[in-house]
Amino acid sequence: MLIFDQIYGILWYLIPFFILIIFLKYTLKSSWFKGIFGEFIVNLSAKLFLDKNQYHLIKNVTLPTEDGSTQIDHIIVSKYGVFVVETKNMKGWIFGSSNQKIWTQKIYNHSNKFQNPLHQNYKHTKTLESLLGLSEEKIFSVIVFIGNSTFKTEMPENVTYGRGYINFIKSKKQPVLSLSEVQEVISKIKTGRLTPSFKTNREHVKHVKSIVAEKVQICPKCGNKMVMREVKKGQNIGKKFWGCSNFPKCRGVVNIK
Repeated sequence: MLIFDQIYGILWYLIPFFILIIFLKYTLKSSWFKGIFGEFIVNLSAKLFLDKNQYHLIKNVTLPTEDGSTQIDHIIVSKYGVFVVETKNMKGWIFGSSNQKIWTQKIYNHSNKFQNPLHQNYKHTKTLESLLGLSEEKIFSVIVFIGNSTFKTEMPENVTYGRGYINFIKSKKQPVLSLSEVQEVISKIKTGRLTPSFKTNREHVKHVKSIVAEKVQICPKCGNKMVMREVKKGQNIGKKFWGCSNFPKCRGVVNIK
């Protein structure tokens, strides 16, 4: 009994350890963690390599729009302009150009389609233009890829890896805002943003999901348009899903959650 009690005691201490390992395994792979980690890297780089007296970082800004809201990862305000920073935590080869609506991520033999982040950030910059009353020449869109990714096509100078976005920001040396205008911009952003809270984030996520549901789905395998289909037999009969319009040549499927 003594040996059994000792083994039981050891197992009792090991169970929380194994639960923690399993939790970390799935958390570190989640899109939520990747998003948080990407934002942390950008925040840290800004604090370490940009003079805080000249560059003012405002994080996680949700702004109201006519159809709901839009969320900006980072806004950096300086006399050299307002920089709107969008982060993408991805790995693999990245293919795309500034004019393409859809870019491609390739990991070994698997390809994944995703929205051109420059187009995604366009709404952010336009919303800020309206809020701040600034011309587009004073607002810069910046895309930062975090993670083990490699650009396989030529990218614009404002699409960068990691700390590269710092170099882009510092490359703007011509002042376009006075010091008083910088303070006015900061004040307008802080008063115009929705109050940071769990409710604000939840409502924004709900809005984004509704937009995605309304948009035409793109096949993750071949990039063609997808059409709404319905399971005809089996245990999931009647369930709707997105199926590739190029079926049966392509059997790409996206489930409706």
